[in-house]
Amino acid sequence: MGLIRYNTLRPYGIVAYNAATQLPRFMALPRLQEKYTKTIIPNLKKQFNRENVMSLPKLQKIVLNMGVGSNLTEKKYMEEAVDVLTQITGQKPVITKARKSIASFKLREGMNVGCMVTLRGSRMYEFLDRLISLVLPRVRDFQGVNPKSFDGNGNYNLGITEFLVFPELNPDKYSKSQGLNISFTIKGDSDDESRELLREFGMPFRKDALPKRKK
Repeated sequence: MGLIRYNTLRPYGIVAYNAATQLPRFMALPRLQEKYTKTIIPNLKKQFNRENVMSLPKLQKIVLNMGVGSNLTEKKYMEEAVDVLTQITGQKPVITKARKSIASFKLREGMNVGCMVTLRGSRMYEFLDRLISLVLPRVRDFQGVNPKSFDGNGNYNLGITEFLVFPELNPDKYSKSQGLNISFTIKGDSDDESRELLREFGMPFRKDALPKRKK
């Protein structure tokens, strides 16, 4: 059980929070967070022949990033991008700005170019559950995600071509559909171990390009 913090600003009184899960004490753990503790950790221990839990790969955060492309001068596209990430994650995005000026792209330093959200704790597991169970099966002609999209340090990147695959979004509300990038930051230095972790969560990797498991 994690440390307990108390929030006295709630209108209905004092609520005890679990600092480790960021949830009120009376709320249940997200399904995948409970699965990680009860099922995935024992499976990874057996597969990698390790007893130390700290040596196993662990999902630390999920970052969603969306740019506005060539529509930098149109304020409504940035507002729509912020609204999309807010609806998807339940968290207010951070506006990302250009680090330098590029004349050929009509880009000036400090100009708003996109937005991003970082998910940790219970919100991260809830989003991952919805992504695997609801969102990816709605992708047109979906045959699985690329199992080789790791960066060499165990982190995984996934691209979504249209944000309207998220069922909580109303397609009539947005003027155009665009893509977003989802980055999974995983503790550990091995792409193979990170792949096994995501596979245990239920990530639907494309089988024709999937490396064989080590015995």
